[in-house]
Amino acid sequence: MPVQSRSMDATMNHYVNGNLTQFFSPLRAFAWAAAGLAMVPGAAHAQGASAVAPIAINSPTYADLATLSDAADLVIRVQIRRQTTLKPERAPGLAPGFARLFIEANTLAVIAGRSGAGSALAYLVDVPLDAKGKVPKLKNREMVLFADPVPGRPGEVRLVGPQAQLDYTPELEARLRPILTELYAADPVPRITGISDALAVAGTLTGESETQIFLATESRSPVSLTILRRPGQQVQWGVSWGEIIDAAARPPAPETLRWYRLACALPAQLPSSTNLARDPAERRLAAADYAFVISQLGACERRIT
Repeated sequence: MPVQSRSMDATMNHYVNGNLTQFFSPLRAFAWAAAGLAMVPGAAHAQGASAVAPIAINSPTYADLATLSDAADLVIRVQIRRQTTLKPERAPGLAPGFARLFIEANTLAVIAGRSGAGSALAYLVDVPLDAKGKVPKLKNREMVLFADPVPGRPGEVRLVGPQAQLDYTPELEARLRPILTELYAADPVPRITGISDALAVAGTLTGESETQIFLATESRSPVSLTILRRPGQQVQWGVSWGEIIDAAARPPAPETLRWYRLACALPAQLPSSTNLARDPAERRLAAADYAFVISQLGACERRIT
């Protein structure tokens, strides 16, 4: 039954009574584990469920937006039409300085989605209290939600994790569009899950070498890094996204999905167990070349996740 045809109390009671955990959707394991994310300190938990999302205060980075977009089945623009503050006894695990709200909102647009969304939505969210300790008034504010539909419950969604509700602005939507275009491409960039093997081989000339690092992916699609050193030349490196190792491969452009997959998933150091080189000098070279790639990719900066 659609949300708008139920009474507010009946709908809210369905959320906060009984099996509360089903209305909290943890970010998919790959997104949090690969990125090494931490929950907001003291964030809400209910019977082991992930925290619901407080409104973002700081401007999200590319990595923040990519992580949220990658985890959500729906990215929706909504306008809040009603908010109800839950009593503390109905909000287990609520962090100090936060209020848990039951939100009813109108759908303005589905920015991207793997499933449909109704014209009206309901969800739970934790919001920080204002400087006076009051619950902020959200009515009529427009938000972007990163959410999953609730199976068997049309018109209800659950946010994918902390900070999964952001204030809508045209600038935010403009930043999201290229991320979502890449995520929803027919042949999307595979998710990196680790390093399979690495091997460095010295060349015939002093200072000449080639290192190849093969990456593990969720889809088992081949991805490899190649680092070339030539006497008197700058170190060259690139990424091959396929079976063929391309000698002309180039690094990914910053703030693209390919950059995000690498910068936010690769470990800081080359695991010793993946280094196939036998010679100590070549093992050191493989580790150094991997460290070079990590430095070239730069930090996976986050502000809200």
